[in-house]
Amino acid sequence: MSGLQRTCLALLIIGGINWGLIGFFKFDLIGAIFGGSTTALSRIIFGIVGLCSLYCLTLLFKPSEEFSREREPEVR
Repeated sequence: MSGLQRTCLALLIIGGINWGLIGFFKFDLIGAIFGGSTTALSRIIFGIVGLCSLYCLTLLFKPSEEFSREREPEVR
């Protein structure tokens, strides 16, 4: 997994935790840290998380390395 993929995955986990907090407790952690959910900085963070989610969609359609190795014929 590349550094970009790991970074995007970490931001998606943070975004998922934030949505869980909003859903269960009506508490917006990103908004609380950055001064409200409508501030420019919070909206930039939300936008970056959204872009990361679009990028991580490519991981769903990337074949697994283990699966690829199993299907390759053995060379003797």
